[in-house]
Amino acid sequence: MNHLDELESKSIHILREAYANFKNLGMLWSIGKDSTVLLWLARKAFFGHVPIPLVHIDTSFKIPEMIEYRDRLAQEWHLTMITGQNETALQNKQTFPDGAVDRISCCQNLKSEALKNTLNGNWRRYRLNLQSGKYERDKSSDPYTGVIVGVRADEEGSRSKERYFSARDQANNWDVGDQPPEFWNQYKTDFAPGTHVRIHPLLDWTELNIWEYIKREEIPTVSLYYDQGKGQRYRSLGCWPCTSHVESTAKNVDDIIAELVSGKFAHIAERSGRAQDQEGGGGLETLRRDGYM
Repeated sequence: MNHLDELESKSIHILREAYANFKNLGMLWSIGKDSTVLLWLARKAFFGHVPIPLVHIDTSFKIPEMIEYRDRLAQEWHLTMITGQNETALQNKQTFPDGAVDRISCCQNLKSEALKNTLNGNWRRYRLNLQSGKYERDKSSDPYTGVIVGVRADEEGSRSKERYFSARDQANNWDVGDQPPEFWNQYKTDFAPGTHVRIHPLLDWTELNIWEYIKREEIPTVSLYYDQGKGQRYRSLGCWPCTSHVESTAKNVDDIIAELVSGKFAHIAERSGRAQDQEGGGGLETLRRDGYM
């Protein structure tokens, strides 16, 4: 068994443990490479079927190709696809692109608040009708008491503080210092009523592992990750006003792996092109303590 096999096996174990121990699970799908690998692992864990709703927080500022990819794959793989958003903030133009707030406040409005209220069922959710290809008002408003997330410890500092099973309070707030130890592959899954739990099956994966696994499994990914002839591509995907491309001629997965192993990105942080991460005051950790992914 090689290293990728070990990572795959552990992640599948975590997914099955989560499904066995939490009644109402959701899985966040950002459409990026990590959460798509997570989705692929879920299909393996449950023999081609994903018995967990996929939840996407739609800020309305994602690159259009990402949304097209989301809906196409959802229909091809017969996924239960749920979306949610902060409709009030969007209607009132309380966003960074509209010039009303700074980047961090925009993320709080369109991501943190939208995520909290989509997961707890307080705000409207929409479900993809696989026959019509249209989103319709979801009849269920039951809260997701556990949510599976594709974060990795090596992405940035706050994510390295996570556990595989990480508790939040009823408001989705995260107390970084109050987390159970996880020794010898023993995980705490019995939490007090009202606890919201984040599950992180990819925690030990690296960016290189992700791309190596994408190559091995031939997982379809958004073409934005690859140079289309302009010497530019995206290394990390998010909202278009806050996500910059990188200078790169990597046109396929092999080229990206080469850049990560010994090339120009071997020692450069993956999220260096995400503008909100550069805001002062520990911006991303502050967002994550308040419920952001």
